[in-house]
Amino acid sequence: MASETEVIDKKDHQILGILKQDARIPWQLLGDRVGLSANAAADRVRRMMRRGVITRFTTVVDQRTLGRSLSAIVDARVATSAKFDEALRRRSDVVWAAHVTGVPDVKIMVACEGTEGLDEFLQWLAKQGATDTRTDVVLRPIV
Repeated sequence: MASETEVIDKKDHQILGILKQDARIPWQLLGDRVGLSANAAADRVRRMMRRGVITRFTTVVDQRTLGRSLSAIVDARVATSAKFDEALRRRSDVVWAAHVTGVPDVKIMVACEGTEGLDEFLQWLAKQGATDTRTDVVLRPIV
């Protein structure tokens, strides 16, 4: 397996940092920011995509515009299964979720319509078999 330094260089790291903030940046502006032509910047992005460094581009939704003013991270013990995973994927208020080692079994970031929405989510989670939940309200995101 190739080391990270064989796959990408300093310019590629700069490009990744910029794309992390704005994946729709025009090639010309991306190139200007890293000291390359638009074509060279585009070529580097395409190469990183072919090599699997960049696996997909995604959309970040401002949950507040949907009336979801409260974000929380919920830790839960749950008998995980494909059915449970799919149920989480279907919920529009789940921002991300991950199975983790140790306790808890899963961590879930949820964006809710206030405390009522959070309460509804926690009740739903209990119906899915979740136990020993712990909820942390997000005060402000960093990244």
